[in-house]
Amino acid sequence: MEEERPSPGRWLGSAGLIGGVPLLLLALLGLSGQAEADVVLFCLALTAAAALLLSWFWLRDLSRLARSLRHAAEGGMPAPRSEAEASHRGLAIPILSEVSEGVTRLIGHLAERQAMVERLRRSDAAILESLPDPLLVLGADRAPLRANAAARALFAAPAAESGPLAGDAAALLRHPKLAGAVDRALAEGEGQSTDITLPVPVPRELAVQVIPLDPPLIDGGRLVVLLADRTRERAVERMRADFVANASHELRTPLASLMGFIETLRGPAKDDPEAQARFLGIMAEQSERMRRLIEDLLGLSRIELAEHQAPTGRVALAALARAETEAMAPILDSRAVTLRLDLDETVEAAPADAGQLAQVLRNLLENAVKHGGQACHITLAVSRAEAPRPGALLSVTDDGPGIAREHIPRLTERFYRVDKARSRSAGGTGLGLAIVKHIVNRHRGQLLIESQEGEGATFRVWLPSG
Repeated sequence: MEEERPSPGRWLGSAGLIGGVPLLLLALLGLSGQAEADVVLFCLALTAAAALLLSWFWLRDLSRLARSLRHAAEGGMPAPRSEAEASHRGLAIPILSEVSEGVTRLIGHLAERQAMVERLRRSDAAILESLPDPLLVLGADRAPLRANAAARALFAAPAAESGPLAGDAAALLRHPKLAGAVDRALAEGEGQSTDITLPVPVPRELAVQVIPLDPPLIDGGRLVVLLADRTRERAVERMRADFVANASHELRTPLASLMGFIETLRGPAKDDPEAQARFLGIMAEQSERMRRLIEDLLGLSRIELAEHQAPTGRVALAALARAETEAMAPILDSRAVTLRLDLDETVEAAPADAGQLAQVLRNLLENAVKHGGQACHITLAVSRAEAPRPGALLSVTDDGPGIAREHIPRLTERFYRVDKARSRSAGGTGLGLAIVKHIVNRHRGQLLIESQEGEGATFRVWLPSG
């Protein structure tokens, strides 16, 4: 880098400022005749040369100092010393040279400290990003300033950057319990804890800690909100209790039947082959019913356990529907069911779980077969939905006896049956539509049921299509 040279105007002006008074006094001395002219001229020349030389070094050192200060103001490292500067170091004005070098060293220390702070900031950000629990940083106005990757995943926000969140995060911060904890943390300066439940898009239970920051963060952050998702743990607790209650209630009848038939086979029907064959057939049916019931209960529990976690992947619904109908061909043939397919090959569901959507199709088709009656007509359709929201639409329609209006809101309840006798005789467990509802909830979809008595029923499933 070349040495910065003072401009001629500034150089001469500075020289005049430095040597102006001595030159004026020498000139007055020569004009008054108190000194010889030759001596006065020599002194004038010497003073002017000294003023010019001093002005040159003065402006040069001041320029170095100004350049170093400019670099400091711009946040950069000090400018490297040129060869010319190094060679003329001994000719510099001592005080200005010391000040310039001191400022240069100070700028270097500040730049190193700033780099260290930046490295620490990046390390802190990396630690926050890697935390498994969602974390939000709030400002004094309670607005979210930062969020880690777990929080962005919780609120379905873009994962590209840890900026402020809106939408679901803003709704969370308006929750009465969380808002109260935030107010208390700001007022008392102490950490607060609370438990909250978010009902949409699927029920989610969170344990919340609100931690005040004193002093605030450099970006104005005053509060850290740490969220711990307890949905799975609470679901496990409820699953155990529900499984015991449901199993004990629903298995009581088939178990009582089995015990009665076993007692009969041991006693009155001990030597009656015809009665034995008939009773063993009934016992086999009851055992199969219990097996299906336990499998459905376990399947429903597994679905509820992961309901709060959205699936991943894409599913071609037409191919899925065709595969399920082929697998169910024996059941359809045994009931003389006529199945019509109306499939749009371009429709996909995303995000989606192929295995669970296959179970939805299977349960809806089995429901239509069982309750549509012998030789019923069923239509399975896959289409693209445009209103009220774009997405994918699955529908299963039968021409059976239909469902009375008062029963429709309760169809997805566990073990709810419109006609208990007919449902049990058809082999139903009363859990098929409950399983459908929870799978649809996990996919952030919607189940719609339309029916009138005597006019069949239509079950529609709306799914997001990405």
